[in-house]
Amino acid sequence: MEFAKRMDLFGEGIFSKLSEVRRRKVSAGEAVIDMSIGAPNIPPAAHIREALCRAAAEEKNYIYAINDQTALLDAVAAWYDRRYGVKLNPQTEICSLLGSQEGLAHIALSIVDEGDTVLVPDPCYPVFGDGPRIAGATLYYMPQKKENGYVIRLDDIPGEVARRAKFMVVSYPNNPTAALAPDSFYEELVAFAKKYQIIVLHDNAYSELVFDGKSCGSFLSFPGAREVGVEFNSLSKTYGLAGARIGFCLGNREVVAQLKRLKSNMDYGMFLPIQQAAIAAITGDQSCVESTREAYARRRNCLCDGFTAIGWPMERPAATMFVWAAIPSGYETSEAFAMDLVERAGLIVTPGSAFGPSGEGYVRLALVQDEDAIRQAVDMVAASGILSGGISRVGR
Repeated sequence: MEFAKRMDLFGEGIFSKLSEVRRRKVSAGEAVIDMSIGAPNIPPAAHIREALCRAAAEEKNYIYAINDQTALLDAVAAWYDRRYGVKLNPQTEICSLLGSQEGLAHIALSIVDEGDTVLVPDPCYPVFGDGPRIAGATLYYMPQKKENGYVIRLDDIPGEVARRAKFMVVSYPNNPTAALAPDSFYEELVAFAKKYQIIVLHDNAYSELVFDGKSCGSFLSFPGAREVGVEFNSLSKTYGLAGARIGFCLGNREVVAQLKRLKSNMDYGMFLPIQQAAIAAITGDQSCVESTREAYARRRNCLCDGFTAIGWPMERPAATMFVWAAIPSGYETSEAFAMDLVERAGLIVTPGSAFGPSGEGYVRLALVQDEDAIRQAVDMVAASGILSGGISRVGR
């Protein structure tokens, strides 16, 4: 059999290796704690689950959805107005997604042609680059450096590259670095996009997971933003609806229209009971958002303080459900450390190299375990001796 050459771009690599080690250790009865994938374990609030169950019991709700329900679009518009101060036309500036990952994977097909340039952060959530690569685009990496607070320096992008670029992906609060961007960055971003006629795609999946009294808004709230781009938002982390796959593309009506046109040829819309769950989430009691944020803040504190105390320094991140940590001295690569960590301590994390060239030297830990499991993970790493200086670890 022969398969598409584009599939050569997507190897399993480190994830299949980590999965095999996990399978082997679990089969042997050994403890394994997985903090590699950002799969939330905080369930939706009761009123959201109840709305889903009621709608799922209705026989009429098992038809093709085809189009977003007017009630859903109106609810999303009201949510963006209330939460972010952004007024949207429900019919022309909002498109539902079967999870924001689906939209991120497909939107490039509606914007770029083979060989076009797309600007992506480095490090970045993998689908930011994978989607454009599926569409045949050439990637230009925009470094997110620690010395700049992991915020992209737009002035560092060469003019000839910017002139070639069709669109760019930006995301703050950021996965994997957990960084926030100041308002001045977004003002510069709008001006940059206008100057070079670049479409901006801003991923805003973590705007509610911001800690220590800080807050985060929407890219679309900045003057001129809607003229140059769109924002993706998700109910996965905020409302615990990850498995339900609920996301939205919002903003520039031309970009939204093209994505709707593409999706009309790819899927039959969001399951109607899930649309009802989404409406319940964004229009109902919002105390669940605060309780979710508090839970992630406690997990962050437990993890960062625990590992710092045993000799693996970690700064408390300002946002997201992730911790971006430098690998201990003595390891040449993040993959070598991640493999050693699961083999010797039973803790699975994602090596920074999986997020792009600038991710090397770091690992990402997802706050997807409760505090007892986090404390257990700290104890397992401490007992393994992996952080001690008496073992040669270079090149393992």
